[in-house]
Amino acid sequence: MSDILFTSSATAKNGRDGHVKSSDGMIDLDLVNPAENKEGKGSNPEQLFAAGYAACFDGALNLVASKKDKQIDSTTTAEVSFMKDKEDGGFKIGVTMNVEVQGVSPEDAEELVEAAHQFCPYSKATRGNIDVKLVPQAIE
Repeated sequence: MSDILFTSSATAKNGRDGHVKSSDGMIDLDLVNPAENKEGKGSNPEQLFAAGYAACFDGALNLVASKKDKQIDSTTTAEVSFMKDKEDGGFKIGVTMNVEVQGVSPEDAEELVEAAHQFCPYSKATRGNIDVKLVPQAIE
């Protein structure tokens, strides 16, 4: 195993209709399954995954840009979809990564987003396991 820099921990109880709490208490949320309970208030695993993936990807994008001497301002929105898996009848997720990159050409934005996708730890963890669609957009 690689050298561990830090470890984060969260505990869930009662699955999609339960509760999740991080070990430091920063995350302390009721969970609601929006597919079955559209009126309920709470988060869901896909929303939490989207938040983590968007933050990680945007960090990777900015690191990649700085290593290429590009000055950018970026906003990354991860849309995580919960879907029926046609292969096994179960469920799966897919991600559309909408990335706005200010300060570079459309070609550079596309190149930086692809490079970030190769570098991002979440992208590495999901590569070959879920569909990820990259949607870079250069903002002037």
